[in-house]
Amino acid sequence: MFQAAVQTFSVSAAAASVYRGVFLVGFRRYCKKTSTKLRVSEALTGAEVGADVKVQGWVRSVRSQKNNIFVHVNDGSSLKSLQVVAGAEMNDPLLTFGSAVEVTGVLKKSPHQKQPVELEAEQIRVVGGCNPVDFPFKIKERHSLEYIRQLPHLRCRTNAFSSLLRIRSEATAAIHSYFKDHGFVQIHTPIITSNDCEGAGELFKVEPSGPDFGNDEEFFSVPAFLTVSGQLHLEVMSGGFSRVYTFGPTFRAENSQSRRHLAEFFMVEAEISFTESLEDLTKVMEDMFRSATERVLAGCVEDVDLFHRHVTPGHRDTVEAMLNKSFPVITYTEAIDILNRSSEKFTFPTDWGCDLMTEHEKHLVKRCGNVPVFVTDYPYDLKPFYARDNQDQPRHTTAAVDLLVPGVGELCGGSLREERLDLLMARLKQVGLEDNYSWYLDLRRFGAVPHGGFGMGFERYLQCILGVDNIKDVIPFPRFSHSCLL
Repeated sequence: MFQAAVQTFSVSAAAASVYRGVFLVGFRRYCKKTSTKLRVSEALTGAEVGADVKVQGWVRSVRSQKNNIFVHVNDGSSLKSLQVVAGAEMNDPLLTFGSAVEVTGVLKKSPHQKQPVELEAEQIRVVGGCNPVDFPFKIKERHSLEYIRQLPHLRCRTNAFSSLLRIRSEATAAIHSYFKDHGFVQIHTPIITSNDCEGAGELFKVEPSGPDFGNDEEFFSVPAFLTVSGQLHLEVMSGGFSRVYTFGPTFRAENSQSRRHLAEFFMVEAEISFTESLEDLTKVMEDMFRSATERVLAGCVEDVDLFHRHVTPGHRDTVEAMLNKSFPVITYTEAIDILNRSSEKFTFPTDWGCDLMTEHEKHLVKRCGNVPVFVTDYPYDLKPFYARDNQDQPRHTTAAVDLLVPGVGELCGGSLREERLDLLMARLKQVGLEDNYSWYLDLRRFGAVPHGGFGMGFERYLQCILGVDNIKDVIPFPRFSHSCLL
């Protein structure tokens, strides 16, 4: 019994000792000075001056002196980097251009006018090394957009492309904000569809792969494709919502490697019910363009300035003109007349009934003051089956509109939709699609209303406001004919 009591006491004493040890360790950890984790953009505001902070990012430069080293760290949250000042003893051989680091220390006001704050390092930990000899970007070289385009897995580490991605993010938020503020409901239209909205046949077919599927078997029981547009699905939703929009990827199987085309790109599309006027559409296009651009210019000052100063010098004046002047409106017939009276020699014909090519579009923009211009009332035969017939023979046009912008050409395309059942049925029969679009005819049979909509190529919008010549330089991972890196 005594031995049992001693054993019980011994176990209890040991347990108490372990408990005290755990408590003390936990107490020490709790009381240990902790550093506030900041993004570089937050540190640069100076709001945490005097605080112990932690910053994580990638080294943009390392400069050594006798007693100190100066390291510039960037984490993608800002074009500017944070200067880290450390004692020479912290100059780790692995601390090189491109390496990933974690720095803790005290944030202090900088004695230099060019930077508001600097981080006085207490510890620098190299998280991931980077051999500067093998790294394809060099610290003192300015790399062209063409060069970094060849390295899609690394180009986010450059100033120009990191700025582009921040601008792209801000523009995305600005467009969503515009539609939300104006009462539009966002619709997630499908990526996989059985429709060819544009009717051009430039489709990527979706087929399963694997031993469980036969070569002749359709997974969806019907041919399915990657979407070329969310418009038709928006039209479905416009039967129950007066204002809808979508913003997502679209796909075109165009065998082109030009500066203007991608196989995968993003589209902003909107549909408005109870409208019988193209002016209702052009107002939304113009307002959205202005609203988004003003927000990008205000929210990404340094990033936009990098492009307007170093990539496309002088383009800021073009953007200011677009924002300060109203967008003129001309008809297709007037556009053809302008082209035919021009002394410029065009590669493509300018007869009435011919489609406007990029060279024509850019000339029209220039003639209208180098600001965006709306072109309306295109020939009936140039537009898809859903465009509303103006019934204005003998010329015969549709209630369609394109927005042409400087440096790009066509940015937006839209139309009033044909809501008259008899005319729509005749047009579908004419193009041989009456069997495929019986559901589309149902939209006209059950509570149809006059409506219209438009689409805007998001990458072309970025080209327009930044002045970037090649569309492959404004999307993170460009896909085009014979190229699908990563």
